[in-house]
Amino acid sequence: MKINVNTVNKFYSMERFKIIILSIVILAIFSGCVSDTKPTVKNQYTDVGVQQGKGMIDRQEVFILDVRTNEEYAAGHIKGSILLAVQDIPKQELNEKLKEIPKDRKILVYCRSGQRSAKASRILIENGYSQVYNMQGGIMEWMNAGYEVEK
Repeated sequence: MKINVNTVNKFYSMERFKIIILSIVILAIFSGCVSDTKPTVKNQYTDVGVQQGKGMIDRQEVFILDVRTNEEYAAGHIKGSILLAVQDIPKQELNEKLKEIPKDRKILVYCRSGQRSAKASRILIENGYSQVYNMQGGIMEWMNAGYEVEK
């Protein structure tokens, strides 16, 4: 049996062409999966530990927002903090209350353990605040670290 060289070359060219096309398709699919494109969310808040939060407070670079209840605040709060439970404000009142929080400063948000402050941080971001820091562990972790609270 005689094999025609031209037929073999055409076959290998076609196979190479298929492999190249398949490689391009696979590359396109995977490059979409690992793209550096950010989600459409404009900003996100930043989680910080109590040590980092303390440093920000000591450098006087943050507006300190306590989002706990009145009773929790009265039992002990970080000196200089302002009480405003953003996450509990009815939507119709939220815009008016948010005027109490400056948009041109870094906002350090804390609660008892970090759950409510994360929710409040998301609300702040959704309302145009861009420098929002959620203090993980809240006032409990703050006190466990030996930092002072004021009553």
